Amino acid sequence: MNAEQIKFEIMGSKFSNDQLNEIVDAVKYARARLTERNKRGMRLGDQVSFNSSKTGRVMQGTVEKIAIKFVTVKTNMGLWRVPANMLTIVEKELA
Repeated sequence: MNAEQIKFEIMGSKFSNDQLNEIVDAVKYARARLTERNKRGMRLGDQVSFNSSKTGRVMQGTVEKIAIKFVTVKTNMGLWRVPANMLTIVEKELA
């Protein structure tokens, strides 16, 4: 089942409040695991990218600080405090 099908099922079905709460808890759990996995694979100085909700475009920068849930990223437009689960490590090109 893909994300679109899951979304369709949630929006179109008649889940009870308890069932919807279980779905929300599962999504929160998955997000927390993604955050941990991203943080474990990240080091200070790594190049990362993320989609900016403020500018509506993909931003790239350097990891400056890794906190519990957020990572501080230095970009051309200043420092950004980004949730770790929203970051993607930019692969370095081999020369």
